[in-house]
Amino acid sequence: MDNAEIATTFLRMCARGDVRAAFERFVAPGFVHHNAWFPADRQSLLVAMEQSAAKEPNKSFEPRQVIDGGDRVAVLSHLRRADGETEMAVVHIARFQDGMLTELWDLGQEIPKNSPNGLGMF
Repeated sequence: MDNAEIATTFLRMCARGDVRAAFERFVAPGFVHHNAWFPADRQSLLVAMEQSAAKEPNKSFEPRQVIDGGDRVAVLSHLRRADGETEMAVVHIARFQDGMLTELWDLGQEIPKNSPNGLGMF
């Protein structure tokens, strides 16, 4: 697998609730992240992602664009929350070393119901 495939597989596994398996397979022991809501260590994000998956087991997550920059990969995804109402555009930027995810950034924007942009966010 190349880094782009690893990034999308990791994100899909986490979204469907296979968080621990995704971390064991793809995430380096010294991994750090930049999500502002949790401590920056590997274990804190793993637990937060497990809790999210348990809280919303029926969410939908679909990668729409992947940009492969070698040791950095960006993934733009469409997230539909389990409430059936909320949709978001989500971007993950992953840094890799030796085929393992070592650093992660994420950000999201709620998709407005009545956007004037006819092209949409994807």
